[in-house]
Amino acid sequence: MSEPRAVSIRVLDREYTVGVGSGEVDGLMAAARVLDTRMREVRGANRMAAIDRVAVLAALNLAHELEQLKRSHEQRDREITRSLQAMQARLDAMLDA
Repeated sequence: MSEPRAVSIRVLDREYTVGVGSGEVDGLMAAARVLDTRMREVRGANRMAAIDRVAVLAALNLAHELEQLKRSHEQRDREITRSLQAMQARLDAMLDA
């Protein structure tokens, strides 16, 4: 297990210190960049928008995208399983012949 360390990230011009394992710093920094970009998109030109509202809307957008990706991967996995089962059935039929 990697040793935890404190890392500073900036999201929407605010600095946060987050504890993270040393092997996870790059992932955290990438996630912070994605979140910062999304929050800036949500906020748009309205600099007076409440940061908690911007954060919730950005999180909701990201969660929605994650759910879409999960469904897409599940569908792909089902299609692969069906294809493999069909191939196995054909192989079994060839071996039985």
